[in-house]
Amino acid sequence: MAEVKASLICGVVVAFLSSAVLAVVEDLDDTFKQARLDDVWLVDFYAPWCGYCKKLEPIWQDVGAELKSSGSPVRVGKMDATAYSGIASEFGVRGYPTIKLLKGDLAYNYKGPRTKDDIIEFANRVAGPAVRALPSKQMFEHMMKRHDVLFVYVGGESPLKEKYIDVASELIVYTYFFSASEDVLPETVTLPELPSVVVFKDGAYFTYDGEYWSVCFLQLK
Repeated sequence: MAEVKASLICGVVVAFLSSAVLAVVEDLDDTFKQARLDDVWLVDFYAPWCGYCKKLEPIWQDVGAELKSSGSPVRVGKMDATAYSGIASEFGVRGYPTIKLLKGDLAYNYKGPRTKDDIIEFANRVAGPAVRALPSKQMFEHMMKRHDVLFVYVGGESPLKEKYIDVASELIVYTYFFSASEDVLPETVTLPELPSVVVFKDGAYFTYDGEYWSVCFLQLK
């Protein structure tokens, strides 16, 4: 009798824990189109018959659980794109699974490896500000060690800064973008004028003070 009772208790605990994990990934329906504007969403558009989608399912649960436990503002959901094909079509879903991060009116496609760590890194990067401030030399050096290419805006408010933010908002799916004051940069960096966009790569740096600086992204990334 005791063994039966213990088995029942274990079953209830397992079911509770399973439901708690599943709750971190929300099943989305046709009300999502308007409700999404209030939050940042990471969404898996899937088809029930898709083998790749089934393979992603446990990874997606892990993504939802980790983002939830870390206090991330990103809400994680999944939508049956065959049941809600109209909404999926509006978001540009053409194949399965399709992963998108939705922030305001913007929709960012994820095209990287379908691993938990890669998806979470993408979500945290894209969900944050398009341009992140580097407040100190220590932070600058830390970012230099983490990134092969570093884009930094230096200067005050200007048309160049507005352009930089616009470009960063579009290209943040690929990399981070930063801003800093001139005294945060290494002493070896000399800027001919301000404002400027400085690109650091392979121990060297390049400065751009015109509207075509973003062209270098495709050449240097």
